[in-house]
Amino acid sequence: MSRIGRQPIAVPAGVKVILEGNTVTVQGPKGELKTTLHPDMVIQRKDEMLTVSRPSDDRIHRSLHGLTRTLLANMIEGVTNGFQKSLEISGVGYRVQKVGGKLVLQVGYSHPVEVEPPSGISFTVEGTNRVNVLGVDKQLVGEVAARIRAIKVPDPYREKGIKYLGERIRRKAGKGSGR
Repeated sequence: MSRIGRQPIAVPAGVKVILEGNTVTVQGPKGELKTTLHPDMVIQRKDEMLTVSRPSDDRIHRSLHGLTRTLLANMIEGVTNGFQKSLEISGVGYRVQKVGGKLVLQVGYSHPVEVEPPSGISFTVEGTNRVNVLGVDKQLVGEVAARIRAIKVPDPYREKGIKYLGERIRRKAGKGSGR
């Protein structure tokens, strides 16, 4: 049995889980998420707990067991607490502003770069060099944060660019003298 897959998922108060075949809808105080899971996985609700079971020990079912449980747990976590990714901008003259709902980044290009948030995502700006990406869908929060980081990937020679908060960029030495 999968160690992760066999763990039950607690459904907190204020969260509503609707099971319709292999489609799961989770509604909570922060929002609503809906996803379609693999039809072979069996999701059962007993009291305020969700359990995921698999029909056999085939390789594909073993793989899907833990994945299905983790996707459900992330949906419940997202509608109760939400998810956040923080990005840090470093470089001389590099800064970020929030104009309306979108971000305006000045990161060394000849023009400012504007980032429009998709539905379900919001941005907060701390100071001029820190951005928080907030949302209920963990995958979407990570994807938007990765797209922002890709605008100006950190340079290993000068440590300029956009990086995740706490990410360590390995410094590289410049050219040697050749001797």
